[in-house]
Amino acid sequence: MIRDFISARLAANILLFSLGLLLLFHILILLGILPGDIIWGGRAEAPSDKLVLELIALAITILMGIVVAARFGYIPAGSLQKPVRIAMWLVFGYFLLNTIGNWASEVRMETVVFTPVTLILAFFAYRLAIEK
Repeated sequence: MIRDFISARLAANILLFSLGLLLLFHILILLGILPGDIIWGGRAEAPSDKLVLELIALAITILMGIVVAARFGYIPAGSLQKPVRIAMWLVFGYFLLNTIGNWASEVRMETVVFTPVTLILAFFAYRLAIEK
């Protein structure tokens, strides 16, 4: 069983660390330190497109971090436990869809690097989603 393979605490910590790295990655793209053609299937060519898409990516990444932190209890969810649990399933679904998108990308970096990374993150998100 997956619960025997990895603890919820470890899954949450790995997800939060990875989301922090993802946040840094998107900031480096926005600052022009990393090339923008390695993201969004290489389709975000115009600076305004890249800005909008990267700001959306930053917002989603931050939101996912909040959901993971609330799901594991690092942030008290109080009466929002059920919505947080549902949101955790959405995080899992997001990583699965992202894996498919990366796999289908024409950008080699997305296919070779990000496909396995998002698949592994989906596994950790699933682990938290099934936690009681």
